[in-house]
Amino acid sequence: MSRLAWLDALRGIGAVAVLAEHLLPWVVPSLRPYWFNLGMYGVLVFFLVSGYIIPTSLERRGDVGGFWVGRLCRLYPLYLTVVALVLATSWWIPIREAVPRESSSVAAHATMLQDALGTGATVDTMWTLAYEMVFYLLVTTLFVAGAHRRSGPTSIGFGAAAVVSGLFMAAAPIAPGPWPSWLAFTVFFGGVACLISGRFVKAAAYVMGAGALALLILTSRVPWFGLAILAVMFAGTAIQRWERGEGVLWPVAVTAALVAVAPAWAIQAGWWWVRPGVWITTIALAAVTFAGAMALRRRATFRLLAWLGMISYSLYLLHHPLLKAFITVTGDLRWVPLPVQVSMAGLFLVLTVGASWLTYRFVELPMQRLGRRLTARRA
Repeated sequence: MSRLAWLDALRGIGAVAVLAEHLLPWVVPSLRPYWFNLGMYGVLVFFLVSGYIIPTSLERRGDVGGFWVGRLCRLYPLYLTVVALVLATSWWIPIREAVPRESSSVAAHATMLQDALGTGATVDTMWTLAYEMVFYLLVTTLFVAGAHRRSGPTSIGFGAAAVVSGLFMAAAPIAPGPWPSWLAFTVFFGGVACLISGRFVKAAAYVMGAGALALLILTSRVPWFGLAILAVMFAGTAIQRWERGEGVLWPVAVTAALVAVAPAWAIQAGWWWVRPGVWITTIALAAVTFAGAMALRRRATFRLLAWLGMISYSLYLLHHPLLKAFITVTGDLRWVPLPVQVSMAGLFLVLTVGASWLTYRFVELPMQRLGRRLTARRA
């Protein structure tokens, strides 16, 4: 097994948790827990893993252009495939109403920054990709500026910003309208082109990092939430630096406390899962899961979970449109006998895992290999 199998296992846990959060209400509603949020638990595990591994990937390469080539080849092929699948079947299953029917929506989807731009995505689960992308932009900026090793203070800073923004910022975007999507499109692709070509790298990194922060504050629908997510991701980076002997662990605890209290007085905190008991329990479970996998990484065998982690990106993006199609075919399953519900849930899981393996094998894997070849050629 790979020395990073425990990270793949965590991705597998995260993907299955998000799938269960969407599956249970429609197929086996009696089994859905409400004392914590399964989906947010899985997302937090994902974000901790990204925070732990992504900055290390960039630092190991030492080349922001190569880093972005790898990221583009890793994320976009499957992402565009799923978007195309949803659009192609929209005659049968209409695209969700939250997606604007205008050209700026195309620009927002092109950058994956939909949620940071206050725009709905074609697939519900794609909202997390906006914060992954913002994190990549900020990590790039910090690396270019030589400030990337101060992960602990950075995580605390974002945690404190989440608390403050929750206190003083309303839910409505400060800068609404279609023009932020087009501006983000121009800055994003112009900046990535500079990073990959090696021209104006510092200027591009600074502009992209500043733009990413501006989006979180000015155009996202819930600024405190996006800032809290970044605090969690940089906490994952701080854990990795502590493990390597390059930092201390107490900033992670401070960050966790700030993220836990961020929605307590927030103007926009109407979701059931940000109530103190549910929110704090969800955070604690994600932290315990990450810490447990990290503690057992040299002892435990994570073969099945690591395999699920290998296909987790496909599993994450595919399961929601497949669930809509499944429910459309089977009809409402919420009122049928429990054994039937469990059987149908099992059938859906088998079909989704199979489809995810296929897209991993024939979409993700070839493009990952292409990304490695391109970055090797750069080196």
